[in-house]
Amino acid sequence: MRIVIVGAGIAGLAAAAGLSRSGHEVTVVERAGRLEPVGAGIALVANGYRALDHLGVGDRLRMDVDPSWQGGQRTPSGRMIMPIPIAPDYGVVHRSALHAVLFEAASGAEFQLGHEVVGIDDGGVVIRASDRGADARPDPVEAIAADLVVGADGIRSIVRSSMPDDPGLRYSGYSAWRGVTETTVDMAGRVGESWGYRERFGYVPLADGRAYWFGVASLPAGTVYPDEAAEVDRRFSNWHEPIPALLAATPPERVIRHDIDELRRPLRSYVRGRVVLVGDAAHAMTPNLGQGGGQGLEDAVTLSVLLAGADAAGVPAAALAEYDRLRRPRSQAIARRSRNIGRIAHLRGRAAVPVRDALLRLTPASALESATRELTDWQLPAV
Repeated sequence: MRIVIVGAGIAGLAAAAGLSRSGHEVTVVERAGRLEPVGAGIALVANGYRALDHLGVGDRLRMDVDPSWQGGQRTPSGRMIMPIPIAPDYGVVHRSALHAVLFEAASGAEFQLGHEVVGIDDGGVVIRASDRGADARPDPVEAIAADLVVGADGIRSIVRSSMPDDPGLRYSGYSAWRGVTETTVDMAGRVGESWGYRERFGYVPLADGRAYWFGVASLPAGTVYPDEAAEVDRRFSNWHEPIPALLAATPPERVIRHDIDELRRPLRSYVRGRVVLVGDAAHAMTPNLGQGGGQGLEDAVTLSVLLAGADAAGVPAAALAEYDRLRRPRSQAIARRSRNIGRIAHLRGRAAVPVRDALLRLTPASALESATRELTDWQLPAV
């Protein structure tokens, strides 16, 4: 089949790798003129690695987990609220490393960088140059014929907006700073998150010895600070170690922040005719479970497995229906869980914080283990 993938993020590159290896003629259309991934770190656990293994690149991104690590949720002073077991096959990688590996795996696809999609129909897509200059003259458009269009163009998906039931986005109520340290930091065996009043801070080591961190705070949408690094330092530098050390080891110019948005409501289907959605285009979720990337990888690999062997005689509607049946319930359930965690973390009323923490301390270890299994116990579809 001739397949056009719109977007060269994690889900788009993984889909390009899987579908091109299955013998399909794949073209990836990407607005950016160069593939320069934004962001910092991304968590991977067993489900994500299983998808990467299918693409033949999982071992290139694994990291050795120190058995002495103490995973958990803490207060700003460092008191343990709830020990959380390290998930099986756990790792955190820099997004640039993941993108580079997936781009190499997708070498069998053709890339149209610096182009945006301006039209989608049953025959394919219409594209034009995305950088049209200051005069914004209407550049010539080009039609790319396709048997299938895969929308992998992220949370503000143009492909999803072409569907009649696109729900649009909603602001979660909180915004996140992210950073990667420039040097190694002694984390004293601590990984996890620390929760305060409508603020939290997460920290994990990277395979190369540096550390990835994020700070989250309830803020009005669109809030901007003249110095984002100074603001995150003001909020969190008096929290327990290693948080002050992580902030001190991060160059201010590498601190980024963005508001956390999600789909306003779940989609009724990830498929419409010859168009299918993967990744954030299908189920943009809050990052509270660290599963945005993992779910995109699951989507991409599931689609490539179900479409293996399909030919140009026509898009296999049954395979697309099976993709929707497999992927929509799981990814939407994880999105709901992630949203609920955010609500608990950012409860209104300072008096609610000690009550919340006390209830979390009562969570049985068996419940945490069961929740971890539900996230990570994903298998490739049987065909």
